[in-house]
Amino acid sequence: MAARKRMPGEFVAIARYFAPLATHPGAFGLKDDLAWLAPRARRRLVLKTDAIVVGVHTLPRDPPDLIARKALRVNLSDLAGKGASPLGYMLALVLPGNTTEAWLARFAAGLAADQKLFGVPLLGGDLTRTPGPPTIAITALGEAPPGQPLLRAGAKRDDAVFVSGTIGDAALGLLALRGKLAALPERHRRFLAWRYHLPAPRLALGRAIAPLASAAMDISDGLVGDLGHICAASDCGAEIDLAAIPASPAAKAAGDRHALRRITGGDDYELLFTAPATAEAGLRAAARKAGVPITRIGHIVARPGVRVLAPGGGAIPLKSRGWQHF
Repeated sequence: MAARKRMPGEFVAIARYFAPLATHPGAFGLKDDLAWLAPRARRRLVLKTDAIVVGVHTLPRDPPDLIARKALRVNLSDLAGKGASPLGYMLALVLPGNTTEAWLARFAAGLAADQKLFGVPLLGGDLTRTPGPPTIAITALGEAPPGQPLLRAGAKRDDAVFVSGTIGDAALGLLALRGKLAALPERHRRFLAWRYHLPAPRLALGRAIAPLASAAMDISDGLVGDLGHICAASDCGAEIDLAAIPASPAAKAAGDRHALRRITGGDDYELLFTAPATAEAGLRAAARKAGVPITRIGHIVARPGVRVLAPGGGAIPLKSRGWQHF
């Protein structure tokens, strides 16, 4: 068996694999130690940093191209939750000393594929070594129109609560990848696993709903937990109808026993937002134009906290409300 080729030195690796991704003129081909950007007149800069640790946010043996794409997409999803358009991103790549050049090449290829898909260039960053697992920290830069920023704060009593897409696919995908949904047809297990590996940042939808929404964010740590963040920032509470929460055919096939996991598990990266009930028609028209379905799942109330209501109307007790690192 041929020996695996170790990755080249830091500066050779940057020139070979990452300089070709730095297509913005302000990145200077990564030949300088920073990037220069000139924001467009009257536009707000929106910035977000998120990190992926292999073995914590991914499975230990996930392919490097999928790891790269997920790391970029989760940050773009945050921009989507604020109605922002991406301008570029910074990458801090922290790798163990035994990383192979094949791993690095495949990682860079994953970034290249999504850069092309989302039109977002690499602007700079850092490459360094760790005795621990690979860690990918990305800072996404975006811009938003002038005016009131779309924040977690802003939800008002009697506002409706909406989500995009379907909820809980990624949480079930993680179960499938761990072999815990063996009875599910293979096509459903593949779909759920794909939703875990490759979230779809709802950038067009975020821009479309921003003028109408009162509060918004993307769902990364679970629907119930993230709605709790909106309620805490807005000094209110929420009631959501379990039966109204949209599920994919694959999630429905997994059965009702996973219903609570679907609303408390992480990695959905769908949009969660509130708006006055009078804005619903406009929101649905905007969603149709963006090509992403939205569903009304509940409403904002004065009482703090998030209550999940069963079909009979009673509150469902929850052991967990979402993912937390600590």
